[in-house]
Amino acid sequence: MYDLDARKRALALVAEGRSLNSVSKQTGASRAAIRSWLVRLEPLPSVTRRGQCVRCRPQPGPPAAPGPYAYLLGLYLGDGCVSHQYRGNYSLRIICADAWPGLIDACADAVRAVRPENKVFRVQRQGCVAVTSCSIHWPCLFPQHGPGPKHERRIALESWQQAVVDAYPWPFIRGLVHSDGCRITNWTERTTRGVTKRYEYPRYFFTNRSADIIRLFCDALDRVGVEWKAGGQRTRPAENISVARRASVALMDVHVGPKN
Repeated sequence: MYDLDARKRALALVAEGRSLNSVSKQTGASRAAIRSWLVRLEPLPSVTRRGQCVRCRPQPGPPAAPGPYAYLLGLYLGDGCVSHQYRGNYSLRIICADAWPGLIDACADAVRAVRPENKVFRVQRQGCVAVTSCSIHWPCLFPQHGPGPKHERRIALESWQQAVVDAYPWPFIRGLVHSDGCRITNWTERTTRGVTKRYEYPRYFFTNRSADIIRLFCDALDRVGVEWKAGGQRTRPAENISVARRASVALMDVHVGPKN
């Protein structure tokens, strides 16, 4: 979140006649956030109450179910959002395609494990289900929440989140792949002495527009020894990550597997 001085600096640039796009690039704040500051400069009380949260005193800490949380964090970074509702309450929504009922169940189970005190709802939409739960603690558990798309703002893990991901890298990777990834079967043809043969091989793909989320995914892959490629070479940032080496695909099959 941006403090009051950072907001004032951004609005001062807007007052000079700068475009929202240029101010966003200079300050790192999303255009949506800057537009919201034009309406209200001060942070909402519900956002600043995090330090007063009973669960998080004296500072945010890991949840009681770190494994499910790591999986849910991956889902959230891909297809989730946290939004303010009323009276300091917040709603977590993870969007899951109808084509993957097993993923919907796994998502609901993870939400229930992380916040067993709160109800979990499945809201049917066209072609997808929004797995939803309300709690005052979602901003504490997902401090990456904020206005605007994730790829337009900085995404960084808190130290306690990083500790959870370091201890449970595979659930985190599984959540990211289940949200913005897939397992497919590639094929190619080779002709030898006039005979053409078709070869098939599995591979994993992960796509995200946020360079920060891509970095978190690749760091987790490095931690578990999975080889990956970005845009045909091992460089960052990139929006598409592939895992095609046989040993690495085998590891992913054991710990992640295809969506179901």
